[in-house]
Amino acid sequence: MNRLQTKYNKEIVPSLQKQFQYPSAMQVPRLEKVVINICDGEATSNPKLINRLTEELSQIAGQKPVVTRAKKAISNFKLRQGQAIGACVTLRRAKMWAFLDRLTSVALPRVRDFRGLPAKGFDGRGNYNMGLKEQIVFPEVDYDKVEKVRGMNITICTSAVSDAEGKALLEALGMPFRKK
Repeated sequence: MNRLQTKYNKEIVPSLQKQFQYPSAMQVPRLEKVVINICDGEATSNPKLINRLTEELSQIAGQKPVVTRAKKAISNFKLRQGQAIGACVTLRRAKMWAFLDRLTSVALPRVRDFRGLPAKGFDGRGNYNMGLKEQIVFPEVDYDKVEKVRGMNITICTSAVSDAEGKALLEALGMPFRKK
């Protein structure tokens, strides 16, 4: 079991159960999945870019990503329907815990001018959405092999029913939220 998962089971579940006065430990919010998405507009003109993009994402996530394709054709962007434009990976169970541990303890402290994550990234149902401007904050990515610095979108899905519960869970797990 991962370090973060052990902390969740032994410390976070009892504290959240007391904080929100749940009668059962099964009502305490838990992590369900983490989705990482990278999209690059230059992939329309250079299809080989997708291979490099999926390679970097697989190094970060530890599993093979799915190539995402355009749903509609948009002539202004020179985009055809079905054209590969990005990559996405969904992490669950052990890989999810390992990724979240690396994100909070290694990657986020390496972000330049980092003052904490904005609390407005919640969707109203306890899920959190955040963006990173560069993939090189992850130590798995070799800086010398990076052709272009790309951003990524990370969505953390929880079983929480409100933003307050989701934020309390993520704060307990070590997500550094910005102080007001």
